[in-house]
Formats: sequence, structure tokens, C-alpha cells
Amino acid sequence: MKTVTIVGMGMGNVDTLTVGAWNALQSAKRIIGAKRLLDSLPDGCGGERIAAIYPKDIAAALTAFPACVIMSGDTGFYSGTKKLLPLLDGCDVTVLPGITTVQYLAAKLGRPWQDVKLVSAHGLDCDAVAHVLEGRETFFLTGGTVTARDIALQLTVAGLGGVTLHVGQRLSYPDETTVTGTAEELSQRDFHTLSAVWVDAVPKSYPILGGGIPDDRFLRGEVPMTKREVRAAIAGLLDVQPGEVVWDVGAGTGSVSMELALLHPSVQVYAIERNDEACGLIAQNREKFGVYNLRLIPGTAPEALIDLPTADAAFLGGSGGSLAATLQLLLDNNPNVRVCVSAIAAETLAKAISLLGDNRWENFEISQISVARSRKAGPYHLMTGQNPIWLISARGRG
Repeated sequence: MKTVTIVGMGMGNVDTLTVGAWNALQSAKRIIGAKRLLDSLPDGCGGERIAAIYPKDIAAALTAFPACVIMSGDTGFYSGTKKLLPLLDGCDVTVLPGITTVQYLAAKLGRPWQDVKLVSAHGLDCDAVAHVLEGRETFFLTGGTVTARDIALQLTVAGLGGVTLHVGQRLSYPDETTVTGTAEELSQRDFHTLSAVWVDAVPKSYPILGGGIPDDRFLRGEVPMTKREVRAAIAGLLDVQPGEVVWDVGAGTGSVSMELALLHPSVQVYAIERNDEACGLIAQNREKFGVYNLRLIPGTAPEALIDLPTADAAFLGGSGGSLAATLQLLLDNNPNVRVCVSAIAAETLAKAISLLGDNRWENFEISQISVARSRKAGPYHLMTGQNPIWLISARGRG
């Protein structure tokens, strides 16, 4: 029987190697792994050493037994072990876990880590804001193009510059350091590539994840606002999914933007508004609801839209007379874009039907919403009608 032991090497320092791992390495006839890990093996490890990092190359090098395959950190935490195991049919495989970065940093900080959000930003694009907005402490394993400074900068740009970060550099090595500061402070300095980031929890400012926020929760001044029932219908028609980009054109107080941003922290919402008072209200409501995945874009459509990330979906509550140009821009950027246009005037309805009813669009639908709310009159409750509104929705035919 071919005997293979997959060893989690821990943090790279021999002090983080378990006794079981040490025993397996001593008795191995062949040790296979990344050159960096092979070079860090302590004295006394026997056997031939073969440098390999890809699972198929590791499997091909398993010709002398007992063999050890060494993995950085823990075998179950963003490890190559996951892809290697299916290639080891016919082998007697033992997996020995190691101490990983999150365990080590948690111990340094004196905190438990069972409820922490674990994120790998090692060689991957990472939306740090989306992860932090889930409301838990968040651990980021960095490396490659994403650094600790990048994470601090993302949070700062989004408006979370005051949140506390802990950055562990070269953990377990003699020159290890742990730095604590706000995201804004740490966005101004560089860190070693062997770093991990722990972000303190950001409390949720508003507990409801979409579905119709009561109107009186918004700061609104004299700016018109889309009513609760209509906002819920708009969210349903746009069918926004996690990770998508959404434009709210003519955002007003930002009530629709807030509703969409609260659907999921990974949704990226761009609120476009030309009125100065309304922009101020959007900024205030953004802080009130803690929707740091929402970005305010002052300006007029379509000019203000040109440099924005491509929209997966868009709500057009007011286009300043540029409905045709705005819809064309949306289609040019994304032939499958989903749109919803609101209209309170018959002329706007007719224009929207003309534009969205042609052969460039599919799933065309018109809804009319008439809402009546109760008001108290002595001992009675009477219904008071709100202005009816049309919602015209469609999807680019692609």
C-alpha cells in the first residue's frame, strides 16, 4: 500500500509544526512541496526532497513511500489539499492539520475565532467592504496583488475609515509584528507581503435587508421620495443578485438606493442625482443606514454615467429628459441589462413604452401601483389614496 501523509506545515516556523507532523517528516522517504516550504524544513527530516506545487505534479512525484506532501498553514484552510486528495486513489492517505494564520493571529489578539468571517484575498480580487458589512469580525488572508494596505484603502474610500484593523506581519517568525490602527491610518503605510488582516466588527446600522423600509425612517426634506410599497415592487422587478452593480438614476433622497444596497452587502449601488439638496440627503441617509456599498454620484444622466462600472440592473426614477440616451448607454454597456422606469405622468409612460417596447428589449411589462394608506379621523380610520405610479420594466435582448 502506498502510504502518503499530507502535512500542514503551520506558519513556516518549526515551533508551529505539530509533533505528529514532525514524526511523519522524520520517517518519510520522499518529501514533496513548494521550494519555500522545503527550504524551511528543520534538521532531521529524512528522505529525498522534490519541489512541486501543482496537484498533478505532486501526484506524479509520489514514487517512493512512505511519502510526505507538505502544505503551508493548515490542510483545511485554503489549502492545495482539496485538489490533491482526489488524485490519491489507491493510496493510504493521512492528513495532519497544521496551525494556520487565523488561529495564530487570534491567539496574539486574545480573541476567539469561531464566529469570524474568513476570507482569502491571496491572489484573488476581494471586495473587502462587502465582507465587513456582514457585521462580523473579518479575517483576510492576503498575498499576491491584494495587500493589507489595499484592504485598508478599500474600507477608507467606502467611508469606513474609522473601523479598527489589526495587521499581523511575518507571523511566527522572529521579526513578527502586529500593528493596530484605523483603516484610514493603515491605508497610508505599506506592509510585508506575508501579512494577515483582522477587522473589528462593524455593527449593522439598520437590521432590515430590504423589503420595504418605512418612509419615516428616511431623512427627506423637501425632496420627492419613492414610497415604501413602490420601492418593494421596484426591487422585485429588478431581481438584483449578490455581487451585481445597480444604478439608481435620479435617486432623490436615495430611498430606492438604500433599499437595493440593503439587499446584500456585495451589491454595488450607484446613486446618481443632480440636485444639491438631494445629494446631501443621500449622503446623510447613507450614513444613517450604514450602506457603505452605496456610492453617490453627483451629476446629470447620461454624462454622469459614462465612467461608472457596467450596470447589471438600473432604476430610472428621473433622467432629466434624457431617458432615450440613458437607456441606450445602458444597452451599449450591457446588452442584457435589466431596467425599471417609473412614471407618474402619462407623457413619461408613453415615452417609456415607446423606448422599451421595441425589439431591443424583452420581458417588457407595465405595472400600475395605486396605494391607499389609513389616516385617523376621530374614532375611525379612513383610507387616503397616494399618487398612482407606473413601473415599466424590461431586459435587454442581448
